[in-house]
Amino acid sequence: MFTGIIEDIGKVIFLKKEFNNLHIGIKSTFYSELKIDQSISHNGICLTVVHLKNSIYTVTAIKETLDKTNLNTIAVGDLLNLERAMKLGDRLDGHIVQGHIDQTGVCVAKKNENGSWIYTFTYNSSPNNITIEKGSITINGISLTVLDSINNTFSVAIIPYTYDNTSINTININDIVNLEFDVIGKYVAKLHAAK
Repeated sequence: MFTGIIEDIGKVIFLKKEFNNLHIGIKSTFYSELKIDQSISHNGICLTVVHLKNSIYTVTAIKETLDKTNLNTIAVGDLLNLERAMKLGDRLDGHIVQGHIDQTGVCVAKKNENGSWIYTFTYNSSPNNITIEKGSITINGISLTVLDSINNTFSVAIIPYTYDNTSINTININDIVNLEFDVIGKYVAKLHAAK
């Protein structure tokens, strides 16, 4: 379980394909605090630490993960939003994030608002994924508030701190992002569809 509050921006150091799996080596400032079997959110994707060596930790993405996320487009040198699992008793500063990507979306607009930024994304709304104005959404692991929501399009406003301290500043028009919709909204949509 995560909150969507990014702790660090990790750098992809190596990629190694093995059968249908992709091993990803990442450099992070919290390397010394990691252990094998620990869950970490990488651009919103919950992956398990499988190896630690020379200040680089390794996680493995299976075919299912590669097919449903933007991990199949990463390259050495790319930056990833990182968050370690939430501790019981800590403040929940973002929203409840499972680290299970629902689908990818596409950035269709990016506008500088003289000190903040407005990003607009499209997504496939057919699998009961919904956004609502002032609702929560996770984009590449970042907990954000939906500014507006129309059909299969939504916008988010980005404050300077988030812009400077996550990898959202690397997202451009036509880039693919990982989306995790609000878990409560998903349950409500499923219940409504079952009626």
